[in-house]
Amino acid sequence: MDKAKFFAGLRSRESGVFGTSLSQPQVEGVARIVDEGQSRGMQLRQLAYVLATAYHETGAKMQPVREAGGEKYLRSKPYYPWVGEGLVQVTWEANARKFGASAPGQLMEWPVATRAIFDGMSKGMFTGKRLADYIAGDRVDYVGARRIVNGMDKASLIAGHAKAFETALRAAGYVGQAPEALPTPQPAPPAAVQPAPAMSPASAAPAVPEPPVAGAQVGSTPPQSGASWFARLIFAFLNIFRKGA
Repeated sequence: MDKAKFFAGLRSRESGVFGTSLSQPQVEGVARIVDEGQSRGMQLRQLAYVLATAYHETGAKMQPVREAGGEKYLRSKPYYPWVGEGLVQVTWEANARKFGASAPGQLMEWPVATRAIFDGMSKGMFTGKRLADYIAGDRVDYVGARRIVNGMDKASLIAGHAKAFETALRAAGYVGQAPEALPTPQPAPPAAVQPAPAMSPASAAPAVPEPPVAGAQVGSTPPQSGASWFARLIFAFLNIFRKGA
């Protein structure tokens, strides 16, 4: 998307929004909303209507705002201290908590304010009506779409703003880009089991000595040639002993 062309379109006299110039807070606010819409993959005309709603609800400031009125006036409201705040004037504690606010004032912060306007309009969290009920594909009902937020209050005026934002978005080549899906973690493969080293037949089992031959007697075999004279003497005595026995 060419944001230079987009803002040039908004500054043109024919657009009908912002006059012929935008303040820095207006530029920053519009850019935040466009970036959020693009990251959500929002259709061009739906984003145009979100921008038009923020333009109307914030009095063209394009920044989160607090409900107008002095403290005495606001204290008279049945929903005080959860007075209207954000890019859409969210009132009542239960409503504010739907969008992640845990205390009054948090809808003045961009992350919560952005979530409120996008989730509220996309999911029907304000009135039960959703963007897709009025703007989807080739079907566009900018006037009826006001029911998403607040009945038919200023419906035609906001519809005109939506057309201006639509024209600027088209000139800039806006394309919604759905966020990339995070990869599903895969379990690590099991560690390879190393086979035990093969054992040679000789080392597979300890050698077992062979049993002696039955009937064999110690000293019954004469010493081999080259044996010592002492061995020969012992052998001679043993033979004499056997003969005497």
